[in-house]
Amino acid sequence: MTANSKCGDATPLGELLAGQRIEKGLSQGDLVAKLHTLSGNDSITREDISRWERGKRIPGPYWRQWLSGVLDTSDQELEFAAAVARRQRRKTHPGGGGQLPSDRKVPKNWPLPGGTPILG
Repeated sequence: MTANSKCGDATPLGELLAGQRIEKGLSQGDLVAKLHTLSGNDSITREDISRWERGKRIPGPYWRQWLSGVLDTSDQELEFAAAVARRQRRKTHPGGGGQLPSDRKVPKNWPLPGGTPILG
């Protein structure tokens, strides 16, 4: 699976990672073990992999370089897929990062600190 495999549409990083991991017959736990071994860094968890694959988080350049080695894909392909994921995120969550949208109105279910949404 490549970053451009969806009929001309670009594939976001989460889908790309999940597809390549499955293609190689690896579980999320297997991928974590390989990342630990290759990087010498044991701070990554199966939950992190799950968040990446679901698009909840985007791995930074440090982990993308190791993912590139484990999944046998180019750094450029992963960087392009990460850019696609960021672009999708901005479309889905305009004004992301806790900023108000340009109309300055607080959206319904806007999360308060601590994760409690505003209802109304």
